[in-house]
Amino acid sequence: MEITARKVARPENRWGILVLLALGLMISFVDRTSMSGALADRHFVHEFALTHIERGWLGSAMFWSYGLLQMPMGWVVDRYGVKWPYTLCFRLWCLAAAATGVVTTLYALILVRLLIGVAEAVVVPATYRYLANNFDEAHKGTALGIYSIGGKMGPALGAPIAAWLIAISSWKTMFVVTGLAGLVWLVPWQWMLNNDFPSKAELAVAKRRAASVPLGNLLSSPVVWGGLITNFCYSYFVFYCMTWMPAYLVEQRGLSLRQSGLYTFFSFAGIAVVAALAGWAADRLIARGHDAVVVRKSFIVAGFISGTTVLMGAYSRSPQMALFWNIVSLSLLGLVTANNLALVKLTLIPKQAVGLNTGLQQVATSLAGGVSASLSGWLLHIGRSYTLPILAIFVFLILGATSTVVLLQRKWAPKVNESECEAPHPDTGQCHTDS
Repeated sequence: MEITARKVARPENRWGILVLLALGLMISFVDRTSMSGALADRHFVHEFALTHIERGWLGSAMFWSYGLLQMPMGWVVDRYGVKWPYTLCFRLWCLAAAATGVVTTLYALILVRLLIGVAEAVVVPATYRYLANNFDEAHKGTALGIYSIGGKMGPALGAPIAAWLIAISSWKTMFVVTGLAGLVWLVPWQWMLNNDFPSKAELAVAKRRAASVPLGNLLSSPVVWGGLITNFCYSYFVFYCMTWMPAYLVEQRGLSLRQSGLYTFFSFAGIAVVAALAGWAADRLIARGHDAVVVRKSFIVAGFISGTTVLMGAYSRSPQMALFWNIVSLSLLGLVTANNLALVKLTLIPKQAVGLNTGLQQVATSLAGGVSASLSGWLLHIGRSYTLPILAIFVFLILGATSTVVLLQRKWAPKVNESECEAPHPDTGQCHTDS
């Protein structure tokens, strides 16, 4: 009754909060991708005497802690709401990002990057908990398309901003400025979102609801494993671009640091626009009566196959054509973005398990970040060029398309333990407490 009364007194603007969540995601990506600008700065590399392999370690550090905390954060938001867990973690990662500019050893750099990963682990599980509670199937693609813009504009803006701040000042200033600037976001967040921290009675209901789809049910579902594969394969390419693209453009294609930031912006702006349009287009088809699973799978497969054009850039002798395919391949991957997110985190997942499943899926996403940064550094070390790292991207994209076709089927969605529900719905099998 307390929450109901509060919502009647001040209804939430769900689309406004969605935009705020997209901005929060954008800030998180700015803070995690600022390191790529530093790794392309010779002063930063020389100050810490970094080898290619150590650059890979540093680029991947936050993804390991980020991955380990995904499921615990999903567990937290399923039970304790979105607002306060997000608020506390947001403040922590901004301060840790700013602290990156004042540390003096490689070990300290790795430590603050790990701390950023711990705090940023709340972002995606909390967002999907909010989307599951407030958006129906015919609006999920559009909502996720808007939300995913934040994830793409973060590196799109973060790369040139980091390069510009490094160019006019230093890498230390860049980290401090980009870290502290994000704290402004907390002002509208506190004002716009109602307090959803549960009372004791509501917490008991939330625990019972979450228990109806335990982790074992998720792990026994081919849909969940298909989502783990598609999220890994998609994210491998994206995180390669976040961590290694500026260095690739400088070291192999002869661009300046500022130019590399500009072309990185075009690539991520492209995927953001395509992701938003693809999510909206899929929603329109679904609203007209087409099967949601078939529609979203079609977009996902098309995006994975289109992304393989990155290989054309790798083997191009023309710098102009290499840059063209660099931008086009990542942009077309946007066909995957919103539709994959909707399918494997919302459409095929029981509502009461959204937070836990999202945390589980984010383990694959963060693992992709760690593997992509580290494996690319090792392949660069043994191959002395970026051709082998890009060949690895090609392999993972093909694997992602295959997994989509074979594993993402409605009949293999996670099961609900009806005994844990007070009164499961006879058609959907979901607890009435989710409505």
